[in-house]
Amino acid sequence: MMDGFTGDMLSGGRALLGEDSSVMARMQKKFWKTKQVFIKATGKKEDEYVVASDADLDAKLEFFRSVQYTCTELLKVIEKYQHRITRLSQEENELGLFLHFQGEHDHTKAGNMMDATSKALCTSAKQRMALCTPLRRLYQEVETFRRRAIADTLLTVSRMEKSRTEYRGALLWMKDVSQELDPDTYKQLEKFRKVQAQVRGTKGQFEKLKNDVCQKVDMLGASRCNMLSHSLCTYQTTLLQFWEKTAHAMSGIHEAFQGHITYQFTTLKDLRDPLEEITDSQKKEEKKEKSLQSNTDSLVSLDDDKPLGSASDTDPAHSSDGQSQIRDIGKFFV
Repeated sequence: MMDGFTGDMLSGGRALLGEDSSVMARMQKKFWKTKQVFIKATGKKEDEYVVASDADLDAKLEFFRSVQYTCTELLKVIEKYQHRITRLSQEENELGLFLHFQGEHDHTKAGNMMDATSKALCTSAKQRMALCTPLRRLYQEVETFRRRAIADTLLTVSRMEKSRTEYRGALLWMKDVSQELDPDTYKQLEKFRKVQAQVRGTKGQFEKLKNDVCQKVDMLGASRCNMLSHSLCTYQTTLLQFWEKTAHAMSGIHEAFQGHITYQFTTLKDLRDPLEEITDSQKKEEKKEKSLQSNTDSLVSLDDDKPLGSASDTDPAHSSDGQSQIRDIGKFFV
């Protein structure tokens, strides 16, 4: 009875020790993983050989981020391009309707020219709207590519990054244990073997996910090229047809009205309100009146400054002539 009880106690103690050691191992694993996350977040320098071993993987990840960013930007550009095409077609159609209205009221050759040009513009506006069909198709394909292919690759990349963090954390753990390793001490050697096994396990998971990421990124780039080449080929064909038809219509108008006397047009650079012109002219007249008034005031002030007897004092010839005339008059009466 006592031997059975003692055996149970020993086995229970070993189980408790094993459980404690497993809990300690998980805590240490979590610690070194957190330390690796902290090193990556703070941008501290890592082991150059470990970083160099993942150079090809980092290049694939850089290409994947470029594909992800360019697809998002391409969707924005396609959306804006469709909006611009719609607005341009509306403006062109309105211009054609305006020329048609003016051509109906003008029975000269200029009216015929406006009528022909209006038809060409309205036709061009309708044909330009045909470009929206391949653009919508391209938008749908790029959006599907972004939501499915890129999203699936992103999940694999996230799992790979998590596995790489665990692997590098295990390497840090093994490096720390190896620095304190004493081959003569059994416990330290056993601890090193456990850490080494942990490194082998995390490395196997990381290498598998690393290969998956590289393959998916290569397939992603190839599928994107096929998608764009197919969609843009349809858009290119539609665009060339549109320009050929538009150029043919405009060339026909040019040849039909060749030799027509051109008009001399004057372009108004500024548009002013007539009331502003009236006020400006009034201001100019007031300025002229003020300048004339100031000139007359200056002349009057110069005349007022002269004394009354200054004329007789300053002009002796005039005074002598006056005295001689008085003498002649006296002789006549005598």
